[in-house]
Amino acid sequence: MNLLIFILTYPLIWLLSILPFRILYIISDAIYVLLYYVIGYRKKIVLQNLQLAFPKKSKEELLNIRKKFYHHFVDIFIEMIKTFTAPKELIYKRYTYTNVELLQNLYKDGKSLILVGPHYANWEWIMSLEPFGKYKGYAAYSKISNKYFNNKVLKSRAKFGTVMLPTSKVVPEIVKNELNNVQAAYGLLSDQSPQLKKTHYWSTFFNVKVPIHTGAEMLAKKYNMNMVFIETKKIKRGYYETTFSHVTEDTSQNSPYGLTDDFLRKVENHVSKQPEYYLWTHRRFKHKDKAPK
Repeated sequence: MNLLIFILTYPLIWLLSILPFRILYIISDAIYVLLYYVIGYRKKIVLQNLQLAFPKKSKEELLNIRKKFYHHFVDIFIEMIKTFTAPKELIYKRYTYTNVELLQNLYKDGKSLILVGPHYANWEWIMSLEPFGKYKGYAAYSKISNKYFNNKVLKSRAKFGTVMLPTSKVVPEIVKNELNNVQAAYGLLSDQSPQLKKTHYWSTFFNVKVPIHTGAEMLAKKYNMNMVFIETKKIKRGYYETTFSHVTEDTSQNSPYGLTDDFLRKVENHVSKQPEYYLWTHRRFKHKDKAPK
């Protein structure tokens, strides 16, 4: 069945992918109308998330953010489709970096690097970073259930040079690189909700107590890696700019879960500036009433 679905749908995706951006954004506008006004995909969840995150904003303000979010949400998936066939040079023009030298300077201390960021703006195109630094680049990902689509997505992401790792293989790869003295940068998006059975830590995120991913901090401390935050701005439609900043330069001196809390505060500050570019369809606060007493 998966193969049949792939055979029937991938040719359409490929045809979309070869269209120029200006045509794709016209298509995106049409899909937005269908998704927002006709289907109403997760509109209640998005509004509930926004109400929890920004309790001081009026309903009118929140509804305006929600509309802007859905416009951006559709754009992101159109841009992901475009990545299937877009040459690397096209993405380099549209996704730029303000201070790659921070990473280049960190490379000199001989440590590997954990890159952490939220699902904000266009989180997929951070894959284009690898050619601008000396680190060997890796990015953790969750497998798509359809293995045929999964393989196509991996091929699309890997063309920039970044090695894609299933979440379960991140630690073995770190161990191997440490043994072989390979300096690497590992990209982790750590802002979404973990499974309760895998939760070790609860903290506040936008003033709501929720379970928190702590894997990035655990890896940074265990393997003595620098930890750097990815802050991406949407400059205009289809154009993004990323700035890097330290979460910490010395993981050994940080209190338990201190790195994780610092990361969360950075995410809150970043998202609050232009909340319409954050991934609000995810049920980030679904466990808010289950925190241990």
